[in-house]
Amino acid sequence: MKLTDRGKQAADPPAARRVRLLVMDCDGVLTDGKIYLGASGEELKVFHVQDGQGISLWHSNGYHSAIITGRGAEPILRLRTAELQIGHLVTRSRDKLADLMEIIGGIGLGLDEVAYVGDDIGDIAVLDAVGIPIAVSNCVPDLLDHALYVTECPGGNGAIREVVEFLLRSHRAP
Repeated sequence: MKLTDRGKQAADPPAARRVRLLVMDCDGVLTDGKIYLGASGEELKVFHVQDGQGISLWHSNGYHSAIITGRGAEPILRLRTAELQIGHLVTRSRDKLADLMEIIGGIGLGLDEVAYVGDDIGDIAVLDAVGIPIAVSNCVPDLLDHALYVTECPGGNGAIREVVEFLLRSHRAP
């Protein structure tokens, strides 16, 4: 992962050690952002297996995860969150920051203990609030002013695995 220009000015390296909750947008972060629609209106999503393994590694180290998305596709996301044991799923979010506040209140964490990964303008309020704001490399350019870090991998292509490895290395650092 690379520091953004904002990150070079404001990054607090020990901040990544405080992260206990990894929160992700879905479309454009866990997927490549493409939406596949079947003839009868069913929505399909493609997930990267390395991202799934990264989330499993995150959980095996005792940390929490969540997905907050503005879109629906509940059946697909329920299957994926159950498969990966993601603790919190919010779909059709109209206020991602309010939804995040509800999640962290339920598990007793502060915003400084959250890393959030986004790709588009709907993620800005959350990026501005959390301890470690991260943008995927194929994000909209406006997001870079709100992120401290940007992934090398694009969304849906190993970006979450990259984030998890960065966070776990940070936790092991002296």
